[in-house]
Amino acid sequence: MEAIRVPRIGPGRPRVRPAHVLGDKGYSSRAIRTWLRRRSISHTIPERADQVRNRLRRGSRGGRPPAFDKQFYKRRNMVERCFNRLKQWRGIATRYDKTAESYQAAVTLASLLMWA
Repeated sequence: MEAIRVPRIGPGRPRVRPAHVLGDKGYSSRAIRTWLRRRSISHTIPERADQVRNRLRRGSRGGRPPAFDKQFYKRRNMVERCFNRLKQWRGIATRYDKTAESYQAAVTLASLLMWA
């Protein structure tokens, strides 16, 4: 989470505190949620089934469930579908390119061909 960098359009250093974070169940941990809350970053991360069971097992000591906005989380699907379509290009999926510049060029080219 410390590696979050949101580039700015134009000059200036990248932002290190995004307005909102969308994550999958892999990012559902107390430590990550606490870190985001401490930095005042709103987040939408679904709770894993084992975490729900443990919270319910503890009863009133388990606390309340974390806030989750289903409508906001649905936006994440669009990004995942884009990644899946990019991974259909074998050169991108297996990362044949040696340099980061040529790999970025391949991703840009594939994105342009998908968009057109």
